[in-house]
Amino acid sequence: MELQSVQAQFKKLRCCVVIPTYNNEKTLAKVLDGVLNFTDDVFVVNDGSTDSTSKILSNYEFLHITTLPKNIGKGNALKQGFMEALKNGFDYAITLDSDGQHFPSDISLFLNEISGRIDKNIMIIGDRNMNNANVFKESAKGNRISSYWVHAVSGLRLTDTQSGFRLYPIKTMKSINFFEITKKFEFEIEAIIKNYWAGVTIVQVPINILYDVNERVSHFRPVLDIARIVVLFAWFLLVRVFYIIPRDFLRTLQSKGLRRFLVEDFIRNSDSPKKKALSISLGVFIGLSPLWGFHTIIVIFLAIVLKLNKVIAFAFSNISLAPFIPLVLFLSVQTGNLVLGKHSTFSFHDIQSNFNVMQELETYLIGSFVLSVSSAIVFGILGYLLLTVFQKKTQLANA
Repeated sequence: MELQSVQAQFKKLRCCVVIPTYNNEKTLAKVLDGVLNFTDDVFVVNDGSTDSTSKILSNYEFLHITTLPKNIGKGNALKQGFMEALKNGFDYAITLDSDGQHFPSDISLFLNEISGRIDKNIMIIGDRNMNNANVFKESAKGNRISSYWVHAVSGLRLTDTQSGFRLYPIKTMKSINFFEITKKFEFEIEAIIKNYWAGVTIVQVPINILYDVNERVSHFRPVLDIARIVVLFAWFLLVRVFYIIPRDFLRTLQSKGLRRFLVEDFIRNSDSPKKKALSISLGVFIGLSPLWGFHTIIVIFLAIVLKLNKVIAFAFSNISLAPFIPLVLFLSVQTGNLVLGKHSTFSFHDIQSNFNVMQELETYLIGSFVLSVSSAIVFGILGYLLLTVFQKKTQLANA
């Protein structure tokens, strides 16, 4: 993309550049000069630098410069830069680090990517190819771990989740609530996951990278920063299990309707009949088990561990939805009575009016276990037979 074309794309997209910086006096001017070849709409956030950063920035007074009195962290600096960019009417912001590892000439790669898409609700991450021999082993290892957990908490498969060279949809991000406490490197992880959960498309573009040990200064603290990121991942995992997966399931069900959902997401799903049947069995088993309050997190966790269909398992775990709870309790107690050889006069009406948990606890627990196991087997076998028949009919029809 020619220089004039890049400059025109910046204007057309209402895009700017945001650069957070902290004690990068050796590389800051080189980075700024490289960016200024493409656009003058640059927002620099001096995050409490104690070196000659302020003196260097005095030569660039025509830029939007925000100077913070003390160092808080990269996440906070990015947020400050985004707020200033929004105040000035920008919709997108390209960020890159001021330590010299990024090549400003790669800015055109981000503009090419977004310009070629109809849907502009997008976040683009620069992929540094962390397997490259020039990349520090510690950075590559940390990035692989981070990418693994991003996939675990969101389902996104990314190869570089810690790259600071990105295009952010800052106008869309105004409606996303980011944590106030994510003031350091963990904000970049939060931005990926929350944008994705908000419906923003996340893509990557390959970029060049330079790790010059003589010039580059990294402020990443392995122990403290990794600890903050781990806590964030733990929270996101809980949010995904308890809120995001059920929310997305209900949205899909509502938008498609029950019949279309069963056909597209269940019957015509590409998973094998065996995998679907096992997913049904898991959902029914957990749904009828006495683990009230933990059904969702357990069924999703087991579906991930066992590599089953999460949607199907979650759907069938809802066999114990609130309206069906009295019936589930009644069937569990009656099954317990049958197993223990009791002759109980306990009725369905008693479940609804005066069910004594402690009095029937042993009977209920035993009956619940037997009911959940037997029901899981029955539903699984029936599901497998029906799905196998349907698959064969589909194959014959397409032959």
